[in-house]
Amino acid sequence: MLHSVRVEARLAELGLVLPEPTQAPSGVRLPFSPVRVFGKRAFVAGHGPTNPDGTIAGPFGKVATAVSVEQANASARLVCLGMLASLKRAIEDLDRITAWLRVFGMVNAAPDFTMHPNVINGCSDLLLELYGDVGKHARSAVGMASLPFNIPVEIEAEVEFE
Repeated sequence: MLHSVRVEARLAELGLVLPEPTQAPSGVRLPFSPVRVFGKRAFVAGHGPTNPDGTIAGPFGKVATAVSVEQANASARLVCLGMLASLKRAIEDLDRITAWLRVFGMVNAAPDFTMHPNVINGCSDLLLELYGDVGKHARSAVGMASLPFNIPVEIEAEVEFE
């Protein structure tokens, strides 16, 4: 059963745009699928923040030194939009999602940074805003010594759909 949530209409109301597929930097090979569908589950590979054209979005660097918590939170929101775009390409209709099961957020953190949840909230808050109860998810928010291309945030997820 599809629910009354109309995710794309809600995105439009919020003035948000789903980005084009991620464009890897020159010389980088990404030999995997952004979303792996298996049965009624979709496993979303790690995504970084992207601009509407699919290019990697800044700011770049470690959170708490080169990137503020607020900027990183906004980057996590961009990551969420990229994951939604990849899911739409994989399952065609974002309203088919019946549960956001798990979100795993990684923060390119300075060694003494401890506010990882505040960064990944950028993704979680958008999911809850778009999906309500369907957007409730289990989550981890952890710090990493570095992330690809010096992005501040990378997030992966798992959803169930009908």
